Amino acid sequence: MESTMKEMRDGASVLDFDSKSTVEGGVEDVYGEDRATEDQLVTPWTISVASGYCLLRDPRHNKGLAFTEKERDAHYLRGLLPPAVISQQLQEKKLMNSIRQYEVPLQKYVAMMELEERNERLFYKLLIDNVEELLPVVYTPTVGEACQKYGSIFRRPQGLYISLKEKGKILEVLKNWPERSIQVIVVTDGERILGLGDLGCQGMGIPVGKLALYTALGGIRPSACLPITIDVGTNNEQLLKDEFYIGLRQRRATGQEYAELLDEFMSAVKQNYGEKVLIQFEDFANHNAFELLAKYGTTHLVFNDDIQGTASVVLAGVVAALKLIGGTLAEHRFLFLGAGEAGTGIAELIALEISKQTKAPVEETRKKICLVDSKGLIVSSRKDSLQHFKKPWAHEHEPVNNLLDAVKVIKPTILIGSSGVGRTFTKEVIEAMASFNEKPLILALSNPTSQSECTAEEAYTWSKGRAIFASGSPFDPFEYNGKVFVPGQANNAYIFPGFGLGLVISGAIRVHDDMLLAASEALAKQVTEENFEKGLIYPPFSNIRKISANIAANVAAKAYELGVATRLPRPQNLVKCAESCMYTPVYRNYR
Repeated sequence: MESTMKEMRDGASVLDFDSKSTVEGGVEDVYGEDRATEDQLVTPWTISVASGYCLLRDPRHNKGLAFTEKERDAHYLRGLLPPAVISQQLQEKKLMNSIRQYEVPLQKYVAMMELEERNERLFYKLLIDNVEELLPVVYTPTVGEACQKYGSIFRRPQGLYISLKEKGKILEVLKNWPERSIQVIVVTDGERILGLGDLGCQGMGIPVGKLALYTALGGIRPSACLPITIDVGTNNEQLLKDEFYIGLRQRRATGQEYAELLDEFMSAVKQNYGEKVLIQFEDFANHNAFELLAKYGTTHLVFNDDIQGTASVVLAGVVAALKLIGGTLAEHRFLFLGAGEAGTGIAELIALEISKQTKAPVEETRKKICLVDSKGLIVSSRKDSLQHFKKPWAHEHEPVNNLLDAVKVIKPTILIGSSGVGRTFTKEVIEAMASFNEKPLILALSNPTSQSECTAEEAYTWSKGRAIFASGSPFDPFEYNGKVFVPGQANNAYIFPGFGLGLVISGAIRVHDDMLLAASEALAKQVTEENFEKGLIYPPFSNIRKISANIAANVAAKAYELGVATRLPRPQNLVKCAESCMYTPVYRNYR
């Protein structure tokens, strides 16, 4: 991946940075959010007040009926609450019962967002304690529908909206955000939201959802997270005609106008928050995603979850699956359907890992991996017409027009879908995979569920129960011939929260491919024999915070090894350091 980016940067590396460049931005726990400060008393006020009415409307400090008698007296809350005092646990039980009453996932999403707006700690308590149940609600697949209808369900702004109207004053806009110690920014321009296409300004649901997971799964403090949508217009005619659309009503800006706005944004972020703030690019279209990563990878701490996060989580699943399908990584043949950000990113990281294991040049290891796009197999005869990020995958081969023929000719042992097009792993494709593999590994990664290349039921049925299957969106367990199969989920949420935490605790100022490999290695090690017995190649999400701490420690260790970490001296026990820095949602006691 870095080798591809270096070509786009004229040979520059992420490790080529100015030792005198700014390294501002710390990890001071201002609001008492981390595990290490759980027992400290907190002052909820920053200004003098005459009534606790404002406190009840401050989501960061509001505890609802959990305010104690002493706190009600001290903070002018008498008469503003019913007399009952209940625990956070009882509040959680009551809300989960309420959320479970909703039958429509979007109603659950709206209920969770409304909870976050009035009681932040209770929102995260629910999400952390019920992660497997609520993850599909606050993120994929429900967040896709939420983005499509964002204008209609919009209640209160979350994050910053930077549009073409703010060109020339982006730094001022950033200063409008009340927090100064920002550690993670997730930014989108809304052009390629999941597999749903251009949703313009309504793509804000993605940064908001991602950062909720950074906090719940990776322990990054909510106060240190900033969701941003860059609105340069939309080419979605339906949205432009929608009276409830919340963004600019114009077609997308491109070329120099777009580049100048992004450049101003990146410079303003660095100026306002320092060099250690992580900027995660999210759901940018292919033509911009690769260019932004290549352009800013040597000057900023940037990460693209669609390219790098997806690659890392899929590599971890493939490495873990070797326990079930046998052989080494280098002994397998890979075929991808989809050659965009995700497909080429995954392919490159797999090639890098094979290169690392075999000491062969990455140019050689790429030949074990073939990609199919909308025009068929990517081959050398197509090279002149290919986008730059596809060219490394143009191998010497006869043209093949469709996926089924490619499967029959290449005979892959591992089939990976990242096409964004649903039901493309047909019965014939799965049966062909099963005809020459005892245990074919099928990864249908496209989101949301409607865009998945096949369902778990289809993969297990058509392979007669022999497939090892994982998908991007969740599928229910499926029984075939008396055996219950539990499909795995190759969800980026396994990687990016822990990866971000590792960058924060080490004070890293650049992202390197070796850090992605370190994250994959840590995740693969978390899969237990019990998981393998169920056919799982990923661990259960119920252990996600422990998983994230281990990923963070591995990533931080690699950052120190590469010389891009600035938090010195290096902590002796990085796992304990990661755990102690994690946000905890339990209510604090107020003075």
